[in-house]
Amino acid sequence: MVRAGLLVLGVSQAVVGVWALLGPQSFYDGFPAAGHAWVAVLPPFNEHLVRDVGGLSLAMTVVLAAAAWWLDARLVWVAVVAFAAWTVGHTIFHVTHLEGFTGVDATLQTLGFVLQLGVTAAIAAVLARSGRRVGRAAGVARDDLTRRGTP
Repeated sequence: MVRAGLLVLGVSQAVVGVWALLGPQSFYDGFPAAGHAWVAVLPPFNEHLVRDVGGLSLAMTVVLAAAAWWLDARLVWVAVVAFAAWTVGHTIFHVTHLEGFTGVDATLQTLGFVLQLGVTAAIAAVLARSGRRVGRAAGVARDDLTRRGTP
């Protein structure tokens, strides 16, 4: 469960990161999908800030992916706290700035944030219950990780 949650969060950050960093105007005009330009509803376009969001999202991807790979409790905690630090403020901004969004888009955007925060909270709950034994809590024995060549 821990690994799957980290990977879900990591993939979502990777999509945002690659798109925003490599195609900032496209990201601004088209995220998350054609006909649903959520970023453009909050003008003005700022290439510097969009590329910064892309870089931040890719950095989060690296941390989440490393935590998913090694399943070391300390690294997983760092990944979860870092992701929460980024996502909580981001969520608060977006749920308090829904003017200009259609009802469907406002609902979908809010549900996306709730899903991300729910996954984050679920991972934190598993960590809190299992202490340092994250591999076991995630359904992966530590020996399995070591056999794979992981420290």
